[in-house]
Amino acid sequence: MQISAKLVNILPAQTGTGKNGEWKKQDLVFETQDQFPKKICISFWGDKLQSVELRESETYVIDFDIESREYNGKWFTDLKAWKIVQNASPTNQHSIFAETKSDKKSENSEFTEEEDNFPF
Repeated sequence: MQISAKLVNILPAQTGTGKNGEWKKQDLVFETQDQFPKKICISFWGDKLQSVELRESETYVIDFDIESREYNGKWFTDLKAWKIVQNASPTNQHSIFAETKSDKKSENSEFTEEEDNFPF
């Protein structure tokens, strides 16, 4: 998915060691620029932020995945970014999720309408 949003807070970086070795995580808080703005915390793992200079109040385009997992009967959802670029076009500041059904079809040629029978 993709969103364009304003950076409002850079949270402290977190590091540690897990079963797969050393890890580094940086959480950033963005604010959508819709009629009713929402704040969204997006995680950046590893060195995904090395290629961009972050400044609060600047607008960025973030590509990310949504992932949920269950732990002790509760569900937790993470937004994990895989790309971020500074938005060069201030006139297009809508924070609409850009991934559509037609985008999915072009990415995965095996997608069929039969797989789109969701109950909601």
